[in-house]
Amino acid sequence: MKFKEIVARLTGITCPIFGVSWTPPEPEIAAARRVLTFLEDRRVLYEPSEVEIPPRCVDSVLQIRERLTTELLRVRQPSEFAASLRAMRAACRRFLSRVQDADREITQFGNHPGHFASWVFNDALGQLRGVFGIHIAQLAARHGLDVEDDLARIVPELPEGQ
Repeated sequence: MKFKEIVARLTGITCPIFGVSWTPPEPEIAAARRVLTFLEDRRVLYEPSEVEIPPRCVDSVLQIRERLTTELLRVRQPSEFAASLRAMRAACRRFLSRVQDADREITQFGNHPGHFASWVFNDALGQLRGVFGIHIAQLAARHGLDVEDDLARIVPELPEGQ
């Protein structure tokens, strides 16, 4: 094991003699399972957009972004897993930028179907779900994990004939 790998595992000072505590890197599969389990309970990712309430969606996306950041702090860097977490976190930021104004107020989405603001919201939500669907599929395939049916609705399908 190289010095840089050892240093990356150091977490703090704990005893007066050598003063170092050690935390081994967490297995990626456990972290991937934790992320997928959390996302399975995030309706913003899979419920029909017409039943979603924009302020609640924003709250949920904020919670998702926070959880992804927490997980990024716990996993090996760089890795494909970390790259997926970063991509999903970036999708959260894009969604929030599109549906919030400069003062972080949620854009008022029209109460009438077809209002242009609802188009913006639905488009932002669709893009968020698209990015998450791709990365959820990659996480599940890479780590041999199942995905609950609700969340699996956003996983891309194979083109016909494949």
